[in-house]
Amino acid sequence: MEKKHVQFTADMRKTHTILVPDMLPIHFKLIIKVFEKYGYKMELLQNSARAVVDEGLKNVHNDTCYPALLVIGQFLDALKSGKYDPDKTALMISQTGGGCRASNYLHLLRKALEAEYPQIPVISLNFSGLEKSPGFKITLPILFKLLDAVLYGDLMMLLYNQCKPYEKSKGETDKVLAECEAKLAEKLKKGGFGKRKKNYKMILDAFSSIKRDNKRKPRVGIVGEIYVKYSPLANNHLEEFLIREGCEPVVPGLMDFVLYCTVNNINDGRIYGFKNTVTRVSSLLYKILLSLSRKLNKTVVAYGGFDPMDDFEQLRKEADKLINQGVKMGEGWLITAEMGCLAKTGTKNIVCTQPFGCLPNHIVAKGMSRKVKEEYPDANIVAIDYDPSATNVNQENRLKLMIANIREN
Repeated sequence: MEKKHVQFTADMRKTHTILVPDMLPIHFKLIIKVFEKYGYKMELLQNSARAVVDEGLKNVHNDTCYPALLVIGQFLDALKSGKYDPDKTALMISQTGGGCRASNYLHLLRKALEAEYPQIPVISLNFSGLEKSPGFKITLPILFKLLDAVLYGDLMMLLYNQCKPYEKSKGETDKVLAECEAKLAEKLKKGGFGKRKKNYKMILDAFSSIKRDNKRKPRVGIVGEIYVKYSPLANNHLEEFLIREGCEPVVPGLMDFVLYCTVNNINDGRIYGFKNTVTRVSSLLYKILLSLSRKLNKTVVAYGGFDPMDDFEQLRKEADKLINQGVKMGEGWLITAEMGCLAKTGTKNIVCTQPFGCLPNHIVAKGMSRKVKEEYPDANIVAIDYDPSATNVNQENRLKLMIANIREN
């Protein structure tokens, strides 16, 4: 018989702090503000010492994927810091609902908590109906504001990476980013984020005020498994390293992953010849999300001075050229399509982040790099492995070799 776990109740909303693992610092700060508006007290974890890895190794089987090890290790390291009262703390973890082992992180985390923190509830953040908590509900108003947080986060991440490598006054880009986050948080506090177009302009105005060097730097795309691609903890601050080395990082937005998850439901119906409520709702949702993504891109283009993100339909066309859209385990065809799109639109140098234990990622990323190079001979794809035993020095040396080749060519 399965052991009953502690549930997050409605009463706990008043007493408990919900800890959230770090993945996308810009996006997650906004997402936390959304939940805070609706009565949830949350904190984004940013502990990143070696103790995080050590805690993960102690509490997770050593063949479990690196992202799971880090997420669970970050939680346990935070709890053991003494900063949080275990009787008034809850943890939140996402579940994808797909074939990826990310669907099982929650159970691994609960098992790790059993010995010392059995009273701590774990909340599943999922949109697949996997598990529900009586005290945690995602209502339509929350969902709409989460969507806004993703769009604003994508825009700020895009502009940050196009400004930070070129800023003339050191630290100005970080200052502008903090100001934009504070303004959006204040708008949310008053009732909502307000009109998207007005907020897009506010963000664009803020970043365009940064004085930048006009000399173009080599652009380096970052693709891979979603957690390692985005999380500074997982990829050893890859974006910061590339900027220090005189490069401009190009990172695909989170909305692409949301669209990817949505369109996969539609693809299932097309490939296997069926229609049901899921495919119909997904078709409608996809049209709405794609329209929002395109409006954001159009705003960036119309404003001028910044490069927009790749259109998602273009990513799908690249997927059709390189790999079948039925390949959807983990990040599936999306990684291959991102590499193809980056190479096609001028970002020839690509870092493919490879976490230990993620078999789907190795197949559709490292395994498909040759196919991408055949289509785009100038593409320079470098796979970097991330695991508990990999050192920063080895990773950075491989990256420095890639950057030296960029400058030589």
